[in-house]
Amino acid sequence: MTRPIDSERGIDRQWKLCSGCHNVVAELSHCPRCHTPVHRRKPNSLQHAWALLITAMVMLGPANFYPITQTTNQGVMVLDTIYTGIVSLVTSGMLGIAIIVFVASIAVPILKIAGLMAILLTITLKWRVGRKRLMFFYHIIEFIGRWSMLDLFVIGIVASLINMGQLLDAKPAPAATFFAMVILFTQFAAKAIDTRLLWDLEDEHEQ
Repeated sequence: MTRPIDSERGIDRQWKLCSGCHNVVAELSHCPRCHTPVHRRKPNSLQHAWALLITAMVMLGPANFYPITQTTNQGVMVLDTIYTGIVSLVTSGMLGIAIIVFVASIAVPILKIAGLMAILLTITLKWRVGRKRLMFFYHIIEFIGRWSMLDLFVIGIVASLINMGQLLDAKPAPAATFFAMVILFTQFAAKAIDTRLLWDLEDEHEQ
């Protein structure tokens, strides 16, 4: 199938986008403006994204099963995982906060990982999925990623509010670190994906 002239892509004209200053470079290996090496597509984009996503998936287990908060009340220490913390909030009548914690701690990370995996599998296996739909999913993942730290923010606020020294003390537990790493690695995985590969995939199917 012949591509119309007005829809010809930059890659068809040997154009490259500099990752340093975003200058459009033609037929050169380095940007003439900032001397950064330029490539038609981000090198090893899929490999980097897969590695970061798999790491996030590994970290998701300890983040959910290890204690995320440690509360000491009159010498009695209580460790709560994300799940037991949500149950405690519900039984304490704080349903609104429980919903926020559930969405930020369980729903958002799982949906982000599932969405990124779907995009990477589509590109890797060259599934026939519309590029607009893939980009829509990608933008959703980027949007919800901004709220991924909400749970850690809630933990920090709650700990600062109820911390009263030796009688009542609350602080993050080991799972908080794993949860933060899940958030960071999913964000890095999303940024590692060269979204132009989505359009390349659709263009291959049109030929």
